[in-house]
Amino acid sequence: MSTEKKENPDAGGWIDSNPAIKQFAVVIAIAFYASCSSTMLVINKLAVHFLPAPAVVLFFQLATSAGAVFLFDAAGWIKADKLTWEKVKPYSAVSIAFLGAIFTNMKTLQYANVETFIVFRSSTPILIAVLDYCFLGRELPTVRSWLSLLAILAGAIGYVITDSDFTVRAYSWVCLWFVVFAFDQVYIKYVCDTVSMSSWGRVYYTNLLSVIPVTLLGLGFGEHRLLSDFTWTGPSLYALVLSCACGVGMSYSAFWLRSIVSATSFTVVGIMCKIATVVVNLLIWDKHASPTGLLALSVCLLAGSFYQQSPMREPKHTTSKQIPGDHESDSLCALFADMAKLSQSNFTVERCPSAAVGIVLV
Repeated sequence: MSTEKKENPDAGGWIDSNPAIKQFAVVIAIAFYASCSSTMLVINKLAVHFLPAPAVVLFFQLATSAGAVFLFDAAGWIKADKLTWEKVKPYSAVSIAFLGAIFTNMKTLQYANVETFIVFRSSTPILIAVLDYCFLGRELPTVRSWLSLLAILAGAIGYVITDSDFTVRAYSWVCLWFVVFAFDQVYIKYVCDTVSMSSWGRVYYTNLLSVIPVTLLGLGFGEHRLLSDFTWTGPSLYALVLSCACGVGMSYSAFWLRSIVSATSFTVVGIMCKIATVVVNLLIWDKHASPTGLLALSVCLLAGSFYQQSPMREPKHTTSKQIPGDHESDSLCALFADMAKLSQSNFTVERCPSAAVGIVLV
């Protein structure tokens, strides 16, 4: 697998050559992802509430997304990449990271309220910003952006202190999710930058390759026994079908946005769009944070709006040089070694205009 930046199949040359159109495309991608993300968390909460088997819910979501892409491609409505071993290898690791982040997300929602998950997510950009610098060739954030990220963390700490629903089991799942999520954000962005595919192709590969692991995960947690005694009702079916439908849009919008903004910006956008999630959650559930906790939550979300995307570091040399290494290795260690070399090389990822992100975030 080459570490050279591949042309994005979702963007034509006429878009790349027109900064105004490109900025508009970034804004549309952010708005699309924000719409999907702000509702998906609540929908997943509903699905797990009616069907307390996260792996089963996730199985249906993954199978629906992969099946929808396959059928749409066969009908000629979209263009998705066909399965090839060259692309299956890197996307096998993507599916594991993707699955781990989603499953730990859903387990967190099973044992804690939505606000708890949102605030812990609000603390992730600080780590992602450092990983962006170390592995993906970005500059470190500006003073303004660091203050923004630190304010997000301060609000998260304030929320945890005042959270009346603190449970060790819930926060244990959140901490596990935190580690998996950091890997997910950086590694998937790395693969998006180095493997040329359409966004629909990425959706197809990731969801299809995740079906078998999530099946094994569900068997390991004994969720098949729960299904044998489960009584399906109208609300449980509606929640499951709705989560599957939204999962298709969420998968596509996430990969589209990942391909055109930095890993840190993608993380911050995800946090900002959770404002709508909090509002909806307040209207649905009786398991909420205290007023002081909600104030701390508001500080987290407001502070994130001041973040500005860091540009790519300038190349150290003017001549182009291929980064050495065995990029066909199946080892994650080898892939991260490539990422480390990437941060010290003259490899330049196509820049996403900071102004385009600022339109939505500032």
